[in-house]
Amino acid sequence: MVADGPETGRQIWIDALRLFAGVSMVGLHVTADAHGQPFPDADPAARLAPMVLRALLYTARTELFLMISILLLLMALARRPRSYGSVLREQARRLLIPFVFWTAVYAVYNLLKALAFGYETQVLAALSSPVTWGGYLLLGDVKYHMHFIPTLFALLVFFPLFRLAEHWPLLGLTVVLGLVLKQVLDPVMYKMFWGTEALGYVVRGLKVVSYLGYGMATGAVLGLWRRTTVVQRETWLGPIVVVALALFTLKFMATAEVVATGRWVFDNPFSYWADYLMPVALLLLCLSLAHKAWPAWISRASKYAFGLYLCHPIFLDLAEMALAGRTVSPSQSIALEFLWTLPMTGLFVVALSRHRMTAWTVGLGPLPYLPLLWNGQKA
Repeated sequence: MVADGPETGRQIWIDALRLFAGVSMVGLHVTADAHGQPFPDADPAARLAPMVLRALLYTARTELFLMISILLLLMALARRPRSYGSVLREQARRLLIPFVFWTAVYAVYNLLKALAFGYETQVLAALSSPVTWGGYLLLGDVKYHMHFIPTLFALLVFFPLFRLAEHWPLLGLTVVLGLVLKQVLDPVMYKMFWGTEALGYVVRGLKVVSYLGYGMATGAVLGLWRRTTVVQRETWLGPIVVVALALFTLKFMATAEVVATGRWVFDNPFSYWADYLMPVALLLLCLSLAHKAWPAWISRASKYAFGLYLCHPIFLDLAEMALAGRTVSPSQSIALEFLWTLPMTGLFVVALSRHRMTAWTVGLGPLPYLPLLWNGQKA
Protein backbone atom coordinates (compact mmCIF):
# COMPACT_ATOMS: atom_id res chain seq x y z
CA MET A 1 0.00 0.00 0.00
CA VAL A 2 1.50 3.29 -1.08
CA ALA A 3 1.30 6.34 1.18
CA ASP A 4 -1.30 8.11 -0.94
CA GLY A 5 -3.54 5.07 -1.22
CA PRO A 6 -7.29 4.84 -0.60
CA GLU A 7 -7.13 4.25 3.16
CA THR A 8 -5.33 7.50 4.01
CA GLY A 9 -8.26 9.89 4.45
CA ARG A 10 -11.01 11.63 2.52
CA GLN A 11 -10.63 11.24 -1.22
CA ILE A 12 -12.09 14.42 -2.65
CA TRP A 13 -11.68 13.21 -6.23
CA ILE A 14 -14.26 10.51 -5.53
CA ASP A 15 -16.56 13.10 -3.98
CA ALA A 16 -16.10 15.19 -7.13
CA LEU A 17 -17.23 12.26 -9.26
CA ARG A 18 -20.29 11.74 -7.04
CA LEU A 19 -21.24 15.41 -7.23
CA PHE A 20 -20.69 15.62 -10.97
CA ALA A 21 -22.77 12.50 -11.50
CA GLY A 22 -25.64 13.89 -9.40
CA VAL A 23 -25.68 17.29 -11.12
CA SER A 24 -25.27 15.69 -14.53
CA MET A 25 -28.35 13.53 -14.00
CA VAL A 26 -30.38 16.69 -13.49
CA GLY A 27 -28.88 18.25 -16.60
CA LEU A 28 -29.37 15.06 -18.58
CA HIS A 29 -33.07 14.87 -17.82
CA VAL A 30 -33.79 18.52 -18.59
CA THR A 31 -32.22 18.16 -22.06
CA ALA A 32 -35.28 16.32 -23.33
CA ASP A 33 -38.88 17.43 -23.69
CA ALA A 34 -41.71 16.45 -21.34
CA HIS A 35 -42.11 13.17 -23.23
CA GLY A 36 -38.43 12.28 -23.00
CA GLN A 37 -37.77 13.07 -26.67
CA PRO A 38 -35.11 15.32 -28.29
CA PHE A 39 -37.54 18.16 -29.10
CA PRO A 40 -38.76 16.58 -32.37
CA ASP A 41 -41.02 19.52 -33.26
CA ALA A 42 -38.18 22.05 -33.16
CA ASP A 43 -35.90 23.00 -36.02
CA PRO A 44 -32.51 21.26 -36.16
CA ALA A 45 -30.78 24.57 -35.40
CA ALA A 46 -32.83 24.91 -32.22
CA ARG A 47 -31.83 21.38 -31.16
CA LEU A 48 -28.11 21.94 -31.65
CA ALA A 49 -27.13 23.55 -28.34
CA PRO A 50 -29.38 21.30 -26.19
CA MET A 51 -28.06 18.10 -27.77
CA VAL A 52 -24.41 19.20 -27.54
CA LEU A 53 -24.99 19.96 -23.86
CA ARG A 54 -26.59 16.57 -23.42
CA ALA A 55 -23.63 14.85 -25.06
CA LEU A 56 -21.29 16.56 -22.60
CA LEU A 57 -23.42 15.67 -19.60
CA TYR A 58 -23.82 12.08 -20.74
CA THR A 59 -20.24 11.38 -19.72
CA ALA A 60 -21.65 10.90 -16.20
CA ARG A 61 -24.15 8.19 -17.01
CA THR A 62 -25.86 6.01 -14.44
CA GLU A 63 -22.98 3.59 -14.98
CA LEU A 64 -20.64 6.11 -13.33
CA PHE A 65 -22.90 6.16 -10.26
CA LEU A 66 -22.73 2.36 -10.21
CA MET A 67 -18.94 2.35 -10.38
CA ILE A 68 -18.61 4.97 -7.63
CA SER A 69 -20.92 2.98 -5.36
CA ILE A 70 -18.97 -0.22 -5.96
CA LEU A 71 -15.66 1.60 -5.40
CA LEU A 72 -16.82 2.98 -2.06
CA LEU A 73 -17.98 -0.47 -0.95
CA LEU A 74 -14.68 -2.11 -1.89
CA MET A 75 -12.74 0.60 -0.06
CA ALA A 76 -14.93 0.18 3.02
CA LEU A 77 -14.36 -3.58 2.99
CA ALA A 78 -10.61 -3.04 2.86
CA ARG A 79 -10.83 -0.94 6.01
CA ARG A 80 -13.37 -3.12 7.82
CA PRO A 81 -13.81 -6.66 6.46
CA ARG A 82 -17.27 -8.19 6.89
CA SER A 83 -19.03 -11.38 5.97
CA TYR A 84 -20.96 -11.71 2.72
CA GLY A 85 -24.31 -11.83 4.53
CA SER A 86 -23.47 -8.81 6.68
CA VAL A 87 -22.56 -6.75 3.62
CA LEU A 88 -25.79 -7.62 1.80
CA ARG A 89 -27.93 -6.83 4.86
CA GLU A 90 -26.20 -3.49 5.22
CA GLN A 91 -26.67 -2.66 1.54
CA ALA A 92 -30.32 -3.72 1.70
CA ARG A 93 -30.88 -1.27 4.54
CA ARG A 94 -29.07 1.57 2.81
CA LEU A 95 -30.54 1.07 -0.64
CA LEU A 96 -33.83 -0.79 -0.51
CA ILE A 97 -35.52 1.03 2.36
CA PRO A 98 -35.19 4.45 0.66
CA PHE A 99 -36.06 2.78 -2.64
CA VAL A 100 -39.37 1.43 -1.34
CA PHE A 101 -40.16 4.81 0.21
CA TRP A 102 -39.56 6.76 -2.99
CA THR A 103 -41.34 4.13 -5.08
CA ALA A 104 -44.48 4.75 -3.04
CA VAL A 105 -44.00 8.52 -3.25
CA TYR A 106 -43.56 8.56 -7.03
CA ALA A 107 -46.39 6.11 -7.62
CA VAL A 108 -48.73 8.71 -6.14
CA TYR A 109 -46.85 11.80 -7.31
CA ASN A 110 -47.06 10.65 -10.93
CA LEU A 111 -50.76 11.47 -10.79
CA LEU A 112 -49.96 15.18 -10.64
CA LYS A 113 -48.20 15.21 -14.00
CA ALA A 114 -50.75 12.78 -15.43
CA LEU A 115 -53.58 15.16 -14.55
CA ALA A 116 -51.72 18.05 -16.15
CA PHE A 117 -51.09 16.16 -19.41
CA GLY A 118 -54.34 14.20 -19.56
CA TYR A 119 -53.30 10.60 -19.01
CA GLU A 120 -54.49 10.14 -15.44
CA THR A 121 -56.73 7.20 -16.44
CA GLN A 122 -53.70 5.11 -17.39
CA VAL A 123 -51.83 6.01 -14.21
CA LEU A 124 -54.81 5.17 -12.00
CA ALA A 125 -55.24 1.85 -13.78
CA ALA A 126 -51.55 1.10 -13.29
CA LEU A 127 -51.79 1.75 -9.55
CA SER A 128 -54.32 -1.05 -9.20
CA SER A 129 -52.29 -3.57 -11.20
CA PRO A 130 -50.10 -6.14 -9.39
CA VAL A 131 -48.03 -6.49 -12.57
CA THR A 132 -47.31 -2.76 -12.53
CA TRP A 133 -46.31 -2.84 -8.87
CA GLY A 134 -44.04 -5.79 -9.61
CA GLY A 135 -42.23 -3.61 -12.13
CA TYR A 136 -42.15 -0.72 -9.68
CA LEU A 137 -40.56 -2.78 -6.92
CA LEU A 138 -38.32 -5.14 -8.89
CA LEU A 139 -37.31 -3.00 -11.86
CA GLY A 140 -37.68 0.51 -10.46
CA ASP A 141 -39.79 1.68 -13.41
CA VAL A 142 -42.08 3.85 -11.30
CA LYS A 143 -39.94 6.74 -12.61
CA TYR A 144 -37.27 6.99 -15.28
CA HIS A 145 -34.41 7.24 -12.77
CA MET A 146 -35.39 4.69 -10.13
CA HIS A 147 -33.96 1.70 -12.02
CA PHE A 148 -30.55 2.62 -10.59
CA ILE A 149 -31.18 1.24 -7.10
CA PRO A 150 -32.38 -2.32 -7.87
CA THR A 151 -29.69 -2.58 -10.55
CA LEU A 152 -27.01 -1.49 -8.08
CA PHE A 153 -28.21 -3.90 -5.41
CA ALA A 154 -28.22 -6.76 -7.92
CA LEU A 155 -24.63 -5.92 -8.87
CA LEU A 156 -23.50 -5.75 -5.25
CA VAL A 157 -24.58 -9.36 -4.81
CA PHE A 158 -21.49 -10.18 -6.86
CA PHE A 159 -19.04 -7.99 -4.93
CA PRO A 160 -16.67 -10.94 -4.17
CA LEU A 161 -15.98 -11.11 -7.93
CA PHE A 162 -15.05 -7.44 -7.97
CA ARG A 163 -12.57 -8.03 -5.15
CA LEU A 164 -10.77 -10.53 -7.39
CA ALA A 165 -10.10 -7.69 -9.83
CA GLU A 166 -8.40 -5.76 -7.03
CA HIS A 167 -5.75 -8.48 -6.95
CA TRP A 168 -5.68 -9.14 -10.71
CA PRO A 169 -6.42 -5.79 -12.42
CA LEU A 170 -6.35 -7.36 -15.88
CA LEU A 171 -9.79 -8.75 -15.02
CA GLY A 172 -11.04 -5.19 -15.43
CA LEU A 173 -10.94 -5.74 -19.18
CA THR A 174 -14.06 -7.88 -18.79
CA VAL A 175 -15.96 -4.59 -19.02
CA VAL A 176 -15.41 -4.90 -22.78
CA LEU A 177 -16.76 -8.45 -22.84
CA GLY A 178 -19.82 -7.36 -20.87
CA LEU A 179 -20.55 -4.54 -23.29
CA VAL A 180 -20.12 -6.89 -26.27
CA LEU A 181 -22.63 -9.25 -24.64
CA LYS A 182 -25.11 -6.42 -24.15
CA GLN A 183 -24.62 -5.07 -27.66
CA VAL A 184 -25.20 -8.49 -29.24
CA LEU A 185 -28.04 -9.79 -27.07
CA ASP A 186 -30.09 -6.63 -26.42
CA PRO A 187 -31.65 -6.56 -29.93
CA VAL A 188 -32.31 -10.29 -29.76
CA MET A 189 -34.06 -10.03 -26.39
CA TYR A 190 -36.19 -7.07 -27.51
CA LYS A 191 -37.24 -8.96 -30.63
CA MET A 192 -38.05 -12.16 -28.74
CA PHE A 193 -39.97 -10.61 -25.84
CA TRP A 194 -41.42 -7.43 -27.35
CA GLY A 195 -45.00 -6.86 -26.19
CA THR A 196 -44.71 -9.25 -23.24
CA GLU A 197 -44.51 -8.54 -19.52
CA ALA A 198 -41.27 -10.50 -19.42
CA LEU A 199 -39.37 -7.98 -21.56
CA GLY A 200 -38.38 -5.64 -18.74
CA TYR A 201 -37.14 -8.48 -16.55
CA VAL A 202 -35.17 -10.16 -19.33
CA VAL A 203 -33.50 -6.90 -20.36
CA ARG A 204 -32.71 -6.02 -16.75
CA GLY A 205 -31.24 -9.46 -16.13
CA LEU A 206 -29.03 -9.05 -19.20
CA LYS A 207 -28.00 -5.60 -18.00
CA VAL A 208 -26.94 -6.91 -14.59
CA VAL A 209 -24.91 -9.72 -16.15
CA SER A 210 -23.24 -7.44 -18.68
CA TYR A 211 -22.62 -4.73 -16.07
CA LEU A 212 -20.59 -7.13 -13.97
CA GLY A 213 -17.79 -5.84 -16.18
CA TYR A 214 -18.18 -2.38 -14.63
CA GLY A 215 -17.73 -3.93 -11.20
CA MET A 216 -14.61 -5.74 -12.38
CA ALA A 217 -13.27 -2.52 -13.91
CA THR A 218 -13.91 -0.72 -10.62
CA GLY A 219 -12.04 -3.38 -8.67
CA ALA A 220 -9.19 -3.12 -11.16
CA VAL A 221 -9.02 0.66 -10.73
CA LEU A 222 -8.78 0.22 -6.97
CA GLY A 223 -6.08 -2.41 -7.39
CA LEU A 224 -4.08 -0.16 -9.71
CA TRP A 225 -4.40 2.70 -7.25
CA ARG A 226 -2.86 0.55 -4.55
CA ARG A 227 -0.01 -0.60 -6.75
CA THR A 228 1.07 2.73 -8.23
CA THR A 229 2.53 6.05 -7.15
CA VAL A 230 1.53 9.60 -7.98
CA VAL A 231 4.35 9.86 -10.51
CA GLN A 232 3.20 6.73 -12.31
CA ARG A 233 -0.43 7.83 -12.38
CA GLU A 234 0.49 11.23 -13.76
CA THR A 235 1.87 9.51 -16.86
CA TRP A 236 -1.59 8.07 -17.51
CA LEU A 237 -3.17 11.50 -17.90
CA GLY A 238 -2.14 12.14 -21.51
CA PRO A 239 -3.29 8.79 -22.93
CA ILE A 240 -6.56 8.93 -20.99
CA VAL A 241 -7.30 12.43 -22.32
CA VAL A 242 -6.61 11.22 -25.87
CA VAL A 243 -9.00 8.29 -25.40
CA ALA A 244 -11.66 10.56 -23.87
CA LEU A 245 -11.41 13.00 -26.79
CA ALA A 246 -11.75 10.11 -29.25
CA LEU A 247 -14.86 8.91 -27.42
CA PHE A 248 -16.27 12.44 -27.45
CA THR A 249 -15.72 12.60 -31.20
CA LEU A 250 -17.77 9.44 -31.66
CA LYS A 251 -20.47 10.79 -29.33
CA PHE A 252 -20.73 14.04 -31.27
CA MET A 253 -21.07 12.13 -34.55
CA ALA A 254 -24.18 10.44 -33.16
CA THR A 255 -25.35 13.75 -31.67
CA ALA A 256 -25.27 15.27 -35.15
CA GLU A 257 -27.75 12.62 -36.27
CA VAL A 258 -30.05 13.39 -33.33
CA VAL A 259 -29.89 17.10 -34.18
CA ALA A 260 -30.76 16.40 -37.80
CA THR A 261 -33.57 13.89 -37.25
CA GLY A 262 -35.11 14.80 -33.89
CA ARG A 263 -34.99 11.20 -32.68
CA TRP A 264 -32.67 9.30 -30.39
CA VAL A 265 -30.08 7.11 -32.07
CA PHE A 266 -30.01 3.60 -30.60
CA ASP A 267 -28.37 1.67 -33.43
CA ASN A 268 -25.08 3.51 -33.89
CA PRO A 269 -22.30 1.11 -32.77
CA PHE A 270 -19.73 3.90 -32.41
CA SER A 271 -22.05 5.90 -30.18
CA TYR A 272 -22.73 2.77 -28.14
CA TRP A 273 -19.07 2.25 -27.31
CA ALA A 274 -18.43 5.94 -26.72
CA ASP A 275 -21.36 6.21 -24.30
CA TYR A 276 -20.62 3.07 -22.31
CA LEU A 277 -16.84 3.44 -22.08
CA MET A 278 -16.90 7.12 -21.10
CA PRO A 279 -17.67 6.39 -17.40
CA VAL A 280 -14.58 4.17 -17.22
CA ALA A 281 -12.46 6.86 -18.88
CA LEU A 282 -13.81 9.50 -16.50
CA LEU A 283 -13.03 7.36 -13.45
CA LEU A 284 -9.47 6.78 -14.66
CA LEU A 285 -9.06 10.46 -15.52
CA CYS A 286 -10.01 11.56 -12.02
CA LEU A 287 -7.83 8.84 -10.51
CA SER A 288 -4.83 10.21 -12.39
CA LEU A 289 -5.61 13.61 -10.86
CA ALA A 290 -6.38 12.29 -7.37
CA HIS A 291 -3.29 13.89 -5.84
CA LYS A 292 -4.24 17.39 -6.93
CA ALA A 293 -5.62 19.99 -4.51
CA TRP A 294 -9.36 19.54 -4.94
CA PRO A 295 -11.57 22.20 -3.26
CA ALA A 296 -12.80 21.06 0.16
CA TRP A 297 -16.36 22.25 -0.52
CA ILE A 298 -16.77 19.39 -2.99
CA SER A 299 -16.85 16.86 -0.15
CA ARG A 300 -19.45 18.87 1.75
CA ALA A 301 -21.68 19.15 -1.30
CA SER A 302 -21.20 15.59 -2.54
CA LYS A 303 -23.08 14.03 0.37
CA TYR A 304 -26.27 15.38 -1.19
CA ALA A 305 -25.60 13.80 -4.61
CA PHE A 306 -27.72 10.70 -3.93
CA GLY A 307 -30.56 12.95 -2.80
CA LEU A 308 -30.25 15.03 -5.96
CA TYR A 309 -30.53 11.87 -7.99
CA LEU A 310 -33.55 10.61 -6.07
CA CYS A 311 -35.53 13.83 -5.78
CA HIS A 312 -34.94 15.92 -8.88
CA PRO A 313 -37.93 14.50 -10.84
CA ILE A 314 -40.26 16.09 -8.26
CA PHE A 315 -39.24 19.57 -9.35
CA LEU A 316 -38.59 18.72 -12.99
CA ASP A 317 -42.18 17.54 -13.32
CA LEU A 318 -43.38 20.83 -11.84
CA ALA A 319 -41.28 22.77 -14.33
CA GLU A 320 -42.57 20.72 -17.26
CA MET A 321 -46.14 21.32 -16.13
CA ALA A 322 -45.53 25.07 -15.80
CA LEU A 323 -44.04 25.27 -19.31
CA ALA A 324 -46.70 23.10 -20.98
CA GLY A 325 -48.47 25.02 -23.74
CA ARG A 326 -46.01 27.93 -23.61
CA THR A 327 -43.95 28.93 -26.59
CA VAL A 328 -40.35 28.49 -25.57
CA SER A 329 -37.36 27.26 -27.52
CA PRO A 330 -35.55 24.07 -26.49
CA SER A 331 -32.66 26.15 -25.09
CA GLN A 332 -35.03 28.33 -23.09
CA SER A 333 -36.84 25.26 -21.81
CA ILE A 334 -33.59 23.66 -20.67
CA ALA A 335 -32.34 26.82 -18.99
CA LEU A 336 -35.60 27.43 -17.13
CA GLU A 337 -35.97 23.83 -16.02
CA PHE A 338 -32.34 23.52 -14.89
CA LEU A 339 -32.29 26.84 -13.02
CA TRP A 340 -35.44 25.78 -11.19
CA THR A 341 -34.85 22.06 -10.69
CA LEU A 342 -31.25 22.01 -9.43
CA PRO A 343 -31.47 24.65 -6.68
CA MET A 344 -34.94 23.61 -5.54
CA THR A 345 -33.93 19.96 -5.37
CA GLY A 346 -30.79 20.94 -3.48
CA LEU A 347 -32.78 22.92 -0.91
CA PHE A 348 -35.28 20.08 -0.59
CA VAL A 349 -32.57 17.49 0.00
CA VAL A 350 -30.79 19.69 2.55
CA ALA A 351 -34.10 20.18 4.37
CA LEU A 352 -34.72 16.43 4.45
CA SER A 353 -31.18 15.81 5.72
CA ARG A 354 -31.65 18.14 8.69
CA HIS A 355 -34.27 15.98 10.39
CA ARG A 356 -33.70 12.53 11.84
CA MET A 357 -37.11 11.31 10.67
CA THR A 358 -36.38 12.14 7.02
CA ALA A 359 -32.58 12.14 6.53
CA TRP A 360 -32.54 8.41 5.76
CA THR A 361 -34.74 9.00 2.69
CA VAL A 362 -31.81 10.67 0.93
CA GLY A 363 -29.10 8.34 2.21
CA LEU A 364 -28.16 10.44 5.25
CA GLY A 365 -28.74 9.80 8.92
CA PRO A 366 -29.91 6.69 10.82
CA LEU A 367 -32.28 4.32 9.06
CA PRO A 368 -35.60 3.21 10.48
CA TYR A 369 -35.41 0.02 12.50
CA LEU A 370 -36.59 -3.08 10.64
CA PRO A 371 -35.68 -6.32 12.49
CA LEU A 372 -35.49 -8.50 9.36
CA LEU A 373 -32.80 -6.28 7.87
CA TRP A 374 -30.90 -5.37 11.00
CA ASN A 375 -29.18 -8.57 12.10
CA GLY A 376 -30.25 -7.94 15.66
CA GLN A 377 -28.73 -4.47 16.06
CA LYS A 378 -29.88 -0.94 15.55
CA ALA A 379 -27.74 1.56 13.67
